Order: sequence, then C-alpha cells, then structure tokens
Amino acid sequence: MDYEFKKNTLDGTYHAIFSMGHEVLGRWIIDEIGKDTDKLDLIMDQLSAMKNSSQEWRLVGEELTLSLQDNEALVQANCLFSEEEEDFEEDLHFYDEESLSVCGFEDLAQVLEGWRAFIKRF
Repeated sequence: MDYEFKKNTLDGTYHAIFSMGHEVLGRWIIDEIGKDTDKLDLIMDQLSAMKNSSQEWRLVGEELTLSLQDNEALVQANCLFSEEEEDFEEDLHFYDEESLSVCGFEDLAQVLEGWRAFIKRF
C-alpha cells in the first residue's frame, strides 16, 4: 500500500493520498482522525491490545467506521452498514471500491505513525 501526506500551503488543508484499493483510508484519516492525537493514541492502544485476538472493536465516525478484528483493520463507509436491501438489475452492482479498505494491523500502525509524524511538523 502506497500513500503520501501533503499540506496545501495556500489554504492549510491536509491531504492523505493512498494507492488504488485503499483510497478510503485517506478519507478516514482526514475526515475522522485529523489532528486528534488522543484518537490516534486510542487506536494505537487497541491495535496493540488486540494483536492475535479474535475480539472485535469499532470506532464509528461521522461517515466512516474503523473495525479491528483478527489482525485486520477494515475502514468502510457507514452507508455500507445499511440493512436495507435495494433491488438492482442483475447486471448492475453497487460500487464500493472507494468506500471500503482492508489492511493488516501492522500496516495501519505504520500509516498512523506516519500521519502522527506528519501533523507534528505543522
């Protein structure tokens, strides 16, 4: 998984750009984590505590949710949790590639440490 953190010098906004299949991680970092180091600490503590555990832990955000279980981190749009079934024609599929991403605990920890280092610089 490739990623890059940037800060727009004109308006001060942050950007987290991730490779295909992991784009939602960038949205999650910007929209749900931001510069909240307490939230970063909470997630890092959970990653350590849950290593090699089958328990599940969730951090539900405004638009995106982080789920930790079985050494995998899943970030997905809250709209994907909808239990309403929609009727689609057979040849149409709901596109959720940019609304869902899975990675290992170690990868997520590396990303979050990189984000922490990045926001400390500004």
